[in-house]
Amino acid sequence: MQAFLKTIAANRSGKPTGIYAICSAHALVIEAAFEQAKADGTPILIEATANQVNQFGGYTGMQPEDFRHYVYNLAVAVDFPTDQIILGGDHLGPVCWQAESAETAMEKSHALITAYVAAGFKKIHLDCSMPCADDQTLLTDDIIASRAAALCATAEKTAREHFGASNIIYIIGTEVPPPGGTNEDIPHIEVTSLSHARQTLETHKAAFTVEGLESVWPRVTGLVVQPGVEFSHASVIHYLPHKAEALKALVRQVDHIVFEAHSTDYQMPETYKHLVQDHFAILKVGPQLTFALREALYALSYIEEYLFPADARSGLRSVCEKCMIDRPQYWQKFYQMDEKEQPLYRHFSYSDRIRYYWPDEKVQAATERLLSNLESTHIPLPLISQFLPEQYHLIRSGKLDNAPKELIKSKIKQVTDTYAQACWKQCA
Repeated sequence: MQAFLKTIAANRSGKPTGIYAICSAHALVIEAAFEQAKADGTPILIEATANQVNQFGGYTGMQPEDFRHYVYNLAVAVDFPTDQIILGGDHLGPVCWQAESAETAMEKSHALITAYVAAGFKKIHLDCSMPCADDQTLLTDDIIASRAAALCATAEKTAREHFGASNIIYIIGTEVPPPGGTNEDIPHIEVTSLSHARQTLETHKAAFTVEGLESVWPRVTGLVVQPGVEFSHASVIHYLPHKAEALKALVRQVDHIVFEAHSTDYQMPETYKHLVQDHFAILKVGPQLTFALREALYALSYIEEYLFPADARSGLRSVCEKCMIDRPQYWQKFYQMDEKEQPLYRHFSYSDRIRYYWPDEKVQAATERLLSNLESTHIPLPLISQFLPEQYHLIRSGKLDNAPKELIKSKIKQVTDTYAQACWKQCA
């Protein structure tokens, strides 16, 4: 955590440096991220969300301890030093149990926090911003802060019991954008006001005091605010630095705090640099990583169609479509549009709901067959030029091997490199 804290301190002092969080559980995404960090000589922050990994398995089927082993094994496979890995828990709170009573949902949230901390996660986002079944539609800041502080107390207790002491870093914030992007196109979005951000800090600090956590408060290093960035199914709202001018002044007025920006996917390269310069020192990226993964896999599936007879092909795209139709729970409520438009959004939306289907057994089998087919032959460069033009140029220049997995990871690293340029290389 020292590298993380050093980065935060440098950003607060005015240096354009930050850290990006890899919010994905896909093996190829994580491997690509490790390769990026290894090439850059930087630590890596990998986060799991509450709905992705929890004490009941989440949609990945992994509990926090399982996820830690999974990530560490991938690191060993690509020779990345495990002591350079920072594990974070994102949206830890009642998000998975909003349909239950607040009492029941918070009991499960405490068990969730216990599991994450016991597994060695060191960066914890306390997110109690969502109402439960018997709450009012909008929670007051006092209730949100009180619940977050109670979860923090559980985290501290767990850390002491398992490790003898706690060095956990906490992230708080009530203006949390919906995970995975918004459900509808929006023309603009409001930046968090300076007064609201200050009130969030003051309310949480008071709640920490009530829980006897005054000594823990200095380890609250990140505040989630809305910098004015968002993406929907087919549009992106870009960061406009002048709109956050008042907000960024808060960092100079308080101790040990920088901003954490969620839903930063699909911004322009210069935008990330401006965000880091304006004290959004922690940038979260998730759907754009698996969006790039899907782009690469689909490109390879088109290549496969030119190289293999129909009965030998993986049929990856049609397998994905059938899987999403058979199990619509991960996309149906998000794509409320004319039925004729739904196939476009199921496969190509920025919100990338297809990412929930990569762990499916049939999709995995089709993916493995695709990769096996293409590994058994030489992929002609003209086909790579047609479907993966950036990777074509890297192969021609001797910087990339002409191999299916390398092509996929290269596509993913186009995303991670953009973040790395903003977070680690502005000061280089």
